[in-house]
Amino acid sequence: MDRTTIRSMTVEPLNIPLLEPFAIATGSVTEARNVLITLTLQDGSVGYGECAPFPPSTGESQETALAAARGCIDLLVGQDVAHWRMLSKLVHSLYFTQKTVCAGIEMAILDALTRSYGIPLYAFFGGASTRVETDMSIPLVTPERGYQLAEETVKRNISTIKVKVGGDLREDVNRVEAVRSGAPHLGITLDANQGYTPNEALLCLEALDDRDIRPLLMEQPVHKDDLAGLRYIMQHTSVPIAADESASSLAAVSNIITTKSANVVNIKLMKTGIVEAMDIAALCRASHMQLMIGAMIESRLAISASAHFAAGLGGFRFIDLDTPMLLAEDPFSGGYEQIGGIYDLSEIESGLGISLH
Repeated sequence: MDRTTIRSMTVEPLNIPLLEPFAIATGSVTEARNVLITLTLQDGSVGYGECAPFPPSTGESQETALAAARGCIDLLVGQDVAHWRMLSKLVHSLYFTQKTVCAGIEMAILDALTRSYGIPLYAFFGGASTRVETDMSIPLVTPERGYQLAEETVKRNISTIKVKVGGDLREDVNRVEAVRSGAPHLGITLDANQGYTPNEALLCLEALDDRDIRPLLMEQPVHKDDLAGLRYIMQHTSVPIAADESASSLAAVSNIITTKSANVVNIKLMKTGIVEAMDIAALCRASHMQLMIGAMIESRLAISASAHFAAGLGGFRFIDLDTPMLLAEDPFSGGYEQIGGIYDLSEIESGLGISLH
């Protein structure tokens, strides 16, 4: 039996409270209700994976993710993680509606494999760089709270703020204006999480323009299936438009590129899994489509996987990997060293470099 054969696999709930409720256009959360997957190989190498289901975005819950992940135990024990693409295909073929589970299992497999090989995961992905710089998100809060959070972000030495919009237009514009006042020198991106009609999105950008605020990006202004609306907005503004919920698979991204419906694609490992995310990144590169990486409500574990992915592949223009900063506690250590908004991976010796407290 090879040293990289899976000896055991465990699946357990991973619940982490948030510092404060996080509200976006599709719902509000008070805690991360995720799933932790732990693989142990014959040589003793341990790999960790995290599934972060978010019902409004992924159509999965913690309960369905736990059931699907547990269903994979008999499937995977005894398999060799060196055949990671084959194992990914196997899991996707059976649990194709549980994408966060596919992502968590691929994460655990690649973490275990690269730990066994003694190389950091970012090097395995290509070693293009050893760091990424994240923004900080501000949810659907009052302008006063937005102003406070913006000031706190400045103190944290983070250079870009992502403001959630997609609710009441006037409130949205007031929130963005308050954030600009609290952090006058920081870049601002907007994320509507499918909350606008095409006209509302343009009205929002117009109102901000009147106040001399020009966002670096507007993400997913309209419903995920409304590519015509996405394209309409893009044709009527010079602000880059990003597809997030619309960019749910390789096929969907291919369609966005063909129909010229966005300028930027937001890759999230939880939407597609890691193998498909690699294909999406390659397709975007070939089509001169700008890349962004984002996350669901994920802990340091899954965020470090995304950081290794983005740093290893390189070429990501927008990085939105701030969710560990929204959590009230951190069950993990390692994965990256954080300095301001920068996640530095250069000290990681093997795998994700994550350990459980």
